[in-house]
Amino acid sequence: MAAPLAPAGRRAPDSLRTHRSAVVRGGRPGEPRRVAYLYILPALLVFGLFVLVPLVRTAQFSLYEWNGLGASTWAGLSNYRDLFTEPQLRGAFVHALVLVVFYAVIPVLLGLLLAAAMSRAVLRGMGFFRVVLFLPQVIPMVVVAIAWRQIYEPNGPLNDTLRFVGLDSLARPWLGDYTWALPSVGIVGTWVGTGLCLVLFLAGMSRIPRELYEAARLDGAGALREFRAITLPSLRGELAVALTLTVIAALKTFDLVYVMTSGGPGTETTVPSYQVYNNAFLLGRVGIATALAVVLTLVVFVATVLINRVGERGQR
Repeated sequence: MAAPLAPAGRRAPDSLRTHRSAVVRGGRPGEPRRVAYLYILPALLVFGLFVLVPLVRTAQFSLYEWNGLGASTWAGLSNYRDLFTEPQLRGAFVHALVLVVFYAVIPVLLGLLLAAAMSRAVLRGMGFFRVVLFLPQVIPMVVVAIAWRQIYEPNGPLNDTLRFVGLDSLARPWLGDYTWALPSVGIVGTWVGTGLCLVLFLAGMSRIPRELYEAARLDGAGALREFRAITLPSLRGELAVALTLTVIAALKTFDLVYVMTSGGPGTETTVPSYQVYNNAFLLGRVGIATALAVVLTLVVFVATVLINRVGERGQR
């Protein structure tokens, strides 16, 4: 609908004149777009200086063989080829995929289960339980790693408890066992991530109208049917956020591995981030380390995009 004309002898308001000029130019009303770019220019400069420039330099280093001190030599894509041919480097990504199960899949499932149970039951001290379950997110990961390393010690609380209840055969040096070292680190990730997922899901469930559940119960739906038909579809946004945060945490984990196992026993708990550190600062293979960092960045980016695309499609 055309903008109304100002009465004769009176000047049109500034907003109306801006709207008319924008319509004449074929653009949108308001300030010119170039003015908006000036507002975000400082943020773009900071992002480019501290994110894009280091990323480009990292990609440049990945094309050379360099020990970090002396002269470098052109290597082309050979560093990237080594990522797929060296068993230790290739195995680091396999270990990261295993940790995704412990860091992301299990915490999301446990968070959904606990949130569904806590939202249905009226419990006193619900805020206290939320704080306790979310507490691992507040504790620094180095402190978490030191505490759990002591728990896993051969004479630590876990083995002492197993021996006390008569399960001596299950006691073992958890972080020194080739079979159980990686799952032991993963369990710590589950303990840390479950509280975050629980809080996200409880916040999402609080937005669901109670009338939906009342209508479902009038139709004879049980708890499982309510969860599948109402709760789960309403939490697609929270599920996408929880999976994004936990998958990224699994792929870029470093502190737990560094403090708890240092990649051992052997290379059974090495992950990409630890291999970046190991190759760059201990082995002097900066080209391999930067190539590994570039690939890890791409994997994290692709995983984030896929999770968010699936979440947006589900919401639509």
